[in-house]
Amino acid sequence: MRIAVTGSIATDHLMTFPGRFADQLVADQLHTVSLSFLVDNLDVRRGGVGANICFGMGQLGTRPILVGAAGSDFHEYRAWLDRHGVDTDSVRISEVLHTARFVCTTDADHNQIGSFYTGAMSEARLIELKAVADRVGGLDLVLIGADDPEAMLRHTEECRTRGIPFAADFSQQIARMDGEEIRTLLDGATYLFSNEYEKGLIENKTGWTDEEILGRVGHRVTTLGARGVRIERVGEPAVEVACPEEEAKVDPTGVGDAFRAGFLSGLSWDVGLERAAQVGCMLATLVIETLGTQEYTLRRAHFMERFAKTYGDEAAAEVRSRIG
Repeated sequence: MRIAVTGSIATDHLMTFPGRFADQLVADQLHTVSLSFLVDNLDVRRGGVGANICFGMGQLGTRPILVGAAGSDFHEYRAWLDRHGVDTDSVRISEVLHTARFVCTTDADHNQIGSFYTGAMSEARLIELKAVADRVGGLDLVLIGADDPEAMLRHTEECRTRGIPFAADFSQQIARMDGEEIRTLLDGATYLFSNEYEKGLIENKTGWTDEEILGRVGHRVTTLGARGVRIERVGEPAVEVACPEEEAKVDPTGVGDAFRAGFLSGLSWDVGLERAAQVGCMLATLVIETLGTQEYTLRRAHFMERFAKTYGDEAAAEVRSRIG
């Protein structure tokens, strides 16, 4: 399968302040705050949901197509993704804006002050999927992930118009979208991804019941945190898959992206929904054990050993030969 992943491309600049923000705030002067914090550490990480998902798929050998917008400062990030099996030739490079950036400082009490610079991400709305499809010889599935909202709407409408199956995955953008936008983005999706909280938010904002939403999408994929994932289809029993046992819980950032990477890879291998979800849960477990969203290494033998321990030898035999 040729799978394109549309979504944000960003870098995270994460700093730590050894004191407490609260100790620096003067109650009757909050209307004129002017503070600067001397930080101990700076950690620059690659991120963005589109890039995170593609990195995971590349680790599994499925050669995903990343569709998004970045700045002229993207060259090192592009080289990293290229080395890890991602097709980056459909990334639009802005002539005037930097790659999207999240800058955040965390204090000793784990309080955070952060800013998100949209930057080149706003130009994702200028990308036409037809050009991507023509370049690679057609698209079998497009995942429409969190990105510039206008880009998400454009890509969804283009998929409908051109008859390209698509997966709806609002994640971080669901908070700023209204019911009409969400209804537009999910109607007719082959897959609808969300976590449990987002599932309820989608129902509240659209005014549609769980049953009504299920009737408008092919599959509803709901991640359940440590309890794994549930996949629902009209008229079919739900598929539920548990997570492997964690060796450590280091950082949950990017776990949902990793699940999607594994699940989409399983779909491309045509191993069925249950196996695809198992691959997704296994990859997500590697990410939660690692600091950073793209800092894990998929060692094939180790991956398959843990996969077989959790899901059995028969499941492992179906997956083993397909991992690149």
